[in-house]
Amino acid sequence: MIETDRLILRAFRDEDRAPFAAINGDPRVADWLGGVRDRAASDELVDRINANIARLGYDFWAVERKTDGVLVGMIGLRLELHDPPAPCVEMGWRLAFEAQGQGLATEGAKAALDWGFSNLDVEEILAWTATTNIASQSVMRRIGMVADPSRDFDHPRLAEDHPLRRHVVFVARPGSA
Repeated sequence: MIETDRLILRAFRDEDRAPFAAINGDPRVADWLGGVRDRAASDELVDRINANIARLGYDFWAVERKTDGVLVGMIGLRLELHDPPAPCVEMGWRLAFEAQGQGLATEGAKAALDWGFSNLDVEEILAWTATTNIASQSVMRRIGMVADPSRDFDHPRLAEDHPLRRHVVFVARPGSA
């Protein structure tokens, strides 16, 4: 578990499934991530995340807002073995639309990044997003990540004409944040 001033990052609980499915089903959130997920796909994601947390000690953690205990999304690190620029440790986040624009992604991502460099034997942590996702790129910059255009890529799971296919890659190294 990771605590910040306003957030608790932890494994998902059964009571998180419905609110997390609502986040994953919201097109305002999911459109940046290749589309909405139904409840079954959302639950499968929770199961996969929690299995990785049990096995590795980390993945995308559930994000609980301290003031009211509400699940507002997920933030964390995961071992990426498939999509470019794998293999690597990837930093990522997904917040409910209502929780966006409040600095929560930056706060939680910074804490997760610090945790990663304190607990994992890695020389770098990467993050990526669509070239048009300026908000996520701003979070990456605020937590000390730097663009690495040599690693930019076309996302292999998106069609060639998909508007989000081109992705930019950011890198953080110990001491850079």
